[in-house]
Amino acid sequence: MTERLSDVTTGTDTSGPGSDSDSYEANRTTSNPDAYAGSRQTTEGTVYTVTGGDWDEVLNETSGEERIVMNLGPQHPSTHGVLRLVLELEGETVTQARSVIGYLHTGIEKNLEYRNWTQGVTFVTRMDYLAPLHNETAYCMAVEKLLGVTAPQRAQVARVILMELNRISSHLVALATGGMELGALTGMTAGFREREEVLHLLEFLTGLRMNHAYIRPGGLSQDFPEGAEQRIKEFIKLMDSRLPDYDKLLTGQPIWRNRLAGVGYLPVDACLALGITGPILRSAGLPWDLRKVDPYCGYENYEFDVPTSNAADCYARYLLRVEEIHQSLRIIRQAVDNLVPGPVMVEDAKIAWPAQLTIGADGMGNSLDHVRKIMGQSMESLIHHFKLVTEGFAVPAGQVYVPIESPRGELGYHLVSDGGTRPMRVHVREPSFVNLQSMPAMCEGGMVADVIAAVASIDPVMGGCDR
Repeated sequence: MTERLSDVTTGTDTSGPGSDSDSYEANRTTSNPDAYAGSRQTTEGTVYTVTGGDWDEVLNETSGEERIVMNLGPQHPSTHGVLRLVLELEGETVTQARSVIGYLHTGIEKNLEYRNWTQGVTFVTRMDYLAPLHNETAYCMAVEKLLGVTAPQRAQVARVILMELNRISSHLVALATGGMELGALTGMTAGFREREEVLHLLEFLTGLRMNHAYIRPGGLSQDFPEGAEQRIKEFIKLMDSRLPDYDKLLTGQPIWRNRLAGVGYLPVDACLALGITGPILRSAGLPWDLRKVDPYCGYENYEFDVPTSNAADCYARYLLRVEEIHQSLRIIRQAVDNLVPGPVMVEDAKIAWPAQLTIGADGMGNSLDHVRKIMGQSMESLIHHFKLVTEGFAVPAGQVYVPIESPRGELGYHLVSDGGTRPMRVHVREPSFVNLQSMPAMCEGGMVADVIAAVASIDPVMGGCDR
C-alpha cells in the first residue's frame, strides 16, 4: 500500500469488490505471506513492495470513529529531514505518534567491514553529515585505543578546534532549519549565513567544507596550513559580533518565545528512561556532557561551562544551543593558544598514513618531489608505502567502545577487530536515532502544529539514523 504525501484517510475502503486493490491483496497474501514485503510478478520479474506492516490495522482501528491518521513526510517542507511521521489525530490533538525511518539507508556500518581501518574514515564522516568531524574523531579514537597509541599533542588540540567549529555549524543549522519550519525565515537566512563562515574556515583548515576525512587513526592527514591561527581568531571576532543579533531576532521576540515555550515538554526522568542525551537532556536540568564527565582529547584542560535549564521545553533547547555556541568559541580561543608546533601523526611508520603528505601544485595528491623522495629512499620503503596504502595496517584483536559528546549527544563507536586490516564489526551509538524515541512523548496530547516545533528541537539528522 502506498500513501502519497500529506494523504489524509479515515480508513474507509472506497474500492469495490473485484477491484485492483482486492486482486493485489489476494496475490500478495498467497504469493508471499510476509506482510512487510508483499510481492507481485511484472515483466521485469518479481517486485517486492515494502509496507508499514501494521498500517492497515491502524486504519481499520480508526474506521467509523472521529479519528484520522495522517502522514507527515517523508518529504515535506516542515519536517526535519527525510523523516515520516504517522500521526493519529482527534481534531487537531495528536493522540498517537510514531516515526518511520529508513529512507536514507546507506549501509555504512556494513560497508566498513570491507574497507581497511583508514578508509573507514571516509564512510563515518558521511553518517551525521552535520557533525562529520565528531564521527571522524570518535572512530579514530576507537581505532587508536585498539592499537594502544595516542595521537600527538598538536593533533589533539587541532581535533578540539575542529570539533568545536563543527559544533557551532551544527547548532546554527538546528536554529536555521527550526526557524524555517516554524516560519521564522529571517532566522533561517541568518543561521545559514553564519554557517557559511564556519564552512569556509573548515575548507581552509582541512581542504573540504564537509565530509573531510581529515582526522585519521594516529593523528591528522596533514597539518593546518600557514595562517590558520590568524584565520581562526578572525572567525571568533566575527561570531562575537554577530551572535547578539540572534538574541534580538529570536530570543527576545515574543512570537518566537510563545511558539516554543511549554511545547515539547520532556522531564529528566523521561530522558533517562529513553536514553536521551545532549541538549535535550541538559534542557531538563541534568548537566551531563562527556567533555566534562569523561574528558577526551584534553578537554579537562579547557575552561568552559555546561549550560542547563529546568524548563525542559523547546524554548530551553533553543537557548541552550545558542549558549553552547558561546562556550565553543570560548574553548576555541584557549585551543588556539595551545596549538604549539609539533607532529600531527604518530611516529610509528607501520601506522602513520599518509606519511609526510605534501600537496601537489594542483591541490590534489602528493607533490612530485614527495613521490620522488619515497621512490628514491629504498625498494623496501616503497613496498611498505604501497602495502600501507592498499592493504592498511593490522589492528590487534579485541573490542572497544569510545563515546564523545557530539552536537546531538553521546556518539559512541563500538569496534571489533579480529586482528586483521579491516574491522570485523562496527556499530555506532548514534544520538539522532536514540533521541528520536522522545518524539511521541513530546507530541502526544499536544496540537499537531506543535509536532513541528518538537521535532525541530530534537534536531535529528537522518543520515545518522539510517546509517
